[in-house]
Amino acid sequence: MLPTRSSDVLVLGGGIIGLVTAWRAAQRGFATAVVDPEPGGGAAQVAAGMLAAVTELHYGEQTLLGLNLASARRYPEFAAELTDLTGQDLGYRQCGTLAVALDADDRAHLRELHALQRESGLDSEWLSGRDCRRLEPMLAPGVRGGLRVDGDHQIDPRSLARALVTACELEGVVFHRVWAAGLSVVQGRAAGCVTEDGTVLPAGQVVLAAGSLSGRLAGVPKDVLPPVRPVKGQVLRLSMPRRHAPFLSRTVRAMVRGSHVYLVPRENGELVVGATSEEQGWDTTVTAGGVYELLRDAHELMPGITELPLTETRAGLRPGSPDNAPLLGPTELDGLLLATGHYRNGVLLTPVTGDALAHALATGELIDEARPFSPKRFAVLEQRV
Repeated sequence: MLPTRSSDVLVLGGGIIGLVTAWRAAQRGFATAVVDPEPGGGAAQVAAGMLAAVTELHYGEQTLLGLNLASARRYPEFAAELTDLTGQDLGYRQCGTLAVALDADDRAHLRELHALQRESGLDSEWLSGRDCRRLEPMLAPGVRGGLRVDGDHQIDPRSLARALVTACELEGVVFHRVWAAGLSVVQGRAAGCVTEDGTVLPAGQVVLAAGSLSGRLAGVPKDVLPPVRPVKGQVLRLSMPRRHAPFLSRTVRAMVRGSHVYLVPRENGELVVGATSEEQGWDTTVTAGGVYELLRDAHELMPGITELPLTETRAGLRPGSPDNAPLLGPTELDGLLLATGHYRNGVLLTPVTGDALAHALATGELIDEARPFSPKRFAVLEQRV
């Protein structure tokens, strides 16, 4: 087929990361297009939307913490801008998070996390079990202690995705509702893509933002192909009762016998419970075992949860990278940039990713906060090995 009109920027992938990249690029004056059969789909349809830079801190991820905090600081202004532009409610709540322990081992683990948080200069407050239950009366009597983190908030990823689609449309972004079959490379430079129906879409620059599928695009040179893998997560949605006293007023997280579980209450009455983390390849089957484990752990945390109506079960794929951090910006292939590998922080990192990619598209350089996450870091590691 004949090529269509060329774009300045062609974004392959229409999840929240691809959409925010396209929106910010269009705001910079780039003629921008997105290739995705279902813009606004992807992992955001399954994600709980915790903006948890502090309570998501893990050992060995202090560099990622800097990027997470930079994005968290952007969120109030980012959410306000997107809401003002689209008129859509994003479900953004500055409600805080409570991480709790249910036995002595969990309590010791949480104490270690608190120490790491304090060493990292983060604001969190240790509470007794009684204080935790005073904040959230529906918690189990056996809660042994917890961390109150008022700076960890939440957003509804589905609402965020819808608003980003609208924002892109308002900025003139063109949507090609089809899969990208392969990258076009002309004279050693990324020059667009070929879609599944054979259409050639030329572009000045290409951003690969296809989540866990990013490592499977044909035509990308092997040494540039992003090392991302799918990590399965199963999530439940329940309906909370409408009453004067809220069933749950903030996000609650816990480790139950070594398994992480979280409960995210929405203002619309929805309660999101998740999430499993399974290395199961491309399988997105909702399993009885996954549902059972989530309900079992959630029941130990909050016994009243088993009385709530179960409204949805879903499974999705997070894009994991070798170091659990995103790949952002220019690659070794001229004209090809990456915005993938966000793993469990895709929703949190949406604002900073949009800023980083727009800046890279305009200047060829990454903003300071994103420089440690250049895709080229893995090539350097391979050379050292």
